Amino acid sequence: MRNAELFEIARRYMPGGVSSPVRAFKAVGGSPIVIERAKGSRIWDVEGNEYIDFLCSWGPLILGHAHPSVVEAVCEQATKGLSYGLTNLHEITLSQKVAQLVPSIEKVRFVSSGTEATMSAIRLARAYTKRKYIVKFDGCYHGHYDSLLVSGGSGVATFGIPGTEGVPEKMAELTIVLPYNSTQAVKEAFEKYGQDIACVIVEPVAGNMGVVIPDYEFLKALSEETRKYGALLIYDEVITGFRLSLGGAQEVFGIKPDITCLGKILGGGMPLGAYGGRQDIMSMIAPEGPVYQAGTLSGNPLSMVAGIKTLEELEKSNPYHSLENLTRKLTEGIGEILREKGIPHRINAVASMFTVFFTDGDVTDFQTAKKSDTQMFGRFFRALLDQGILIPPSQFEAWFLSTAHAQEDIDIALEKINKAVSSL
Repeated sequence: MRNAELFEIARRYMPGGVSSPVRAFKAVGGSPIVIERAKGSRIWDVEGNEYIDFLCSWGPLILGHAHPSVVEAVCEQATKGLSYGLTNLHEITLSQKVAQLVPSIEKVRFVSSGTEATMSAIRLARAYTKRKYIVKFDGCYHGHYDSLLVSGGSGVATFGIPGTEGVPEKMAELTIVLPYNSTQAVKEAFEKYGQDIACVIVEPVAGNMGVVIPDYEFLKALSEETRKYGALLIYDEVITGFRLSLGGAQEVFGIKPDITCLGKILGGGMPLGAYGGRQDIMSMIAPEGPVYQAGTLSGNPLSMVAGIKTLEELEKSNPYHSLENLTRKLTEGIGEILREKGIPHRINAVASMFTVFFTDGDVTDFQTAKKSDTQMFGRFFRALLDQGILIPPSQFEAWFLSTAHAQEDIDIALEKINKAVSSL
């Protein structure tokens, strides 16, 4: 069956035909594709169309699709059982590895998604500080937890307003929303509400408004202000963890948060999230402490072995320098193509993740990101898809490279992107 036919069936049985909204291609138009298989840097839809994949499942697949050692580990574990509901050996192995690699983590709790990780970290921070307010940044997405799925109101430092139906206003009002990269707004918020702020949660490199690079002074101010007022600093490294370096963004910038949230690469393509931090904070979690959090499938052995193998491969190959070089060649090539065609754009890149914004101004926060020409992006997306290039179906997301991408992939991709842009 064809993509469009299958999607019509999907719409009958799933809201919007999808399990996650962005897959419906509403932001870019056109009919969504339905995937049949993937291998290395390539992915195929049900019609047999082949794409060079720069989506990489929204970031987890730093080793590419179906990496042999990851697949072997998952298959071997599957013969031994899919779930136990009790502690397994692989949980212990992965917890040790996470603590060794991530600078701020002494103890870690595994969950099944990034949303679970951030939700649990917020609850832990409130319990540890005995305070109710949290600070987040406009444009940073931390999952679909009520306290975090809010947007900014008017003014520099404001209480949040619900970002979706179903979130009570009273819940949203417990969240203070600030502009990303604004040191002034951070200091203003703490001067006004500091004694009642439990925590600040931030993407140390924003990836969910498109890639936005942090000002070092901004990250430094977050660390200083939270320490000064007794609040906790939470780094949402669901995207950046093991993507920027083995130790994530906190290793790159040399700033330790109090709690770190992980996901995506941690699971090597399997559903997995985690939150961890200092021992005195993590000891608040049941059964050691009074903060309850649980999950039947937490520490699932299939996810554990996929994560272990992924991190082992990254430790062994240390691919970060070569990935960054490959990303630079791709972004420079895209930039040259767009400049030649006179199309206004900005490309923000960090390590092996980047975003092409269709705007003529710098993108430093959500307000400047929103100035992008989303209609142009939609045409760009569809033209690339027609040429066999898969990128995120949203202007406000990150592209990713993997170790499965080779120079040949970049050369072919640039040739196809040039054809696609010429057709716009």
